Amino acid sequence: MADVKSHLHTPGWVGEFRAFIMRGNVVDLAVGVIIGAAFTAIVNSLVKDIFNPLLGLVIGGIDFSNLFITLKGPHLATLAEAQKAGAVTLNIGLFANAVIQFLIMALVIFWFVKVLTRLHGQEAAAPAEPPAPTKTEVLLEQIRDELAARKV
Repeated sequence: MADVKSHLHTPGWVGEFRAFIMRGNVVDLAVGVIIGAAFTAIVNSLVKDIFNPLLGLVIGGIDFSNLFITLKGPHLATLAEAQKAGAVTLNIGLFANAVIQFLIMALVIFWFVKVLTRLHGQEAAAPAEPPAPTKTEVLLEQIRDELAARKV
């Protein structure tokens, strides 16, 4: 059996794939996707449980998530009932929810990036000590000083 393993050839792309996966950017992206998925649940709840009731109150007590137009089938009071009955509907409220969720997500990402940029800018703005001059620079300074002393 050990003889069979010695004759198996691992394709070159396997090593490249392994190197690709182990790069820091890929790991950072995976962490970002996981955090984004968890954050999406928070934004969905914010829209559904906080903003929609407030919008419904402002626009006259309409249940915003049940705002729909029946194209074909029975005209029922709620979207769930219409879908259960097999009606074809334009789900305006659900679309509005998706737009609101997108806008909230975009706003939060905008502010998050803005804060990170500001924090990164403060780190970069910290005064760094200038690097020590190289031997060539020191020699050129000595030559400059010597020439300036000769002119006087």
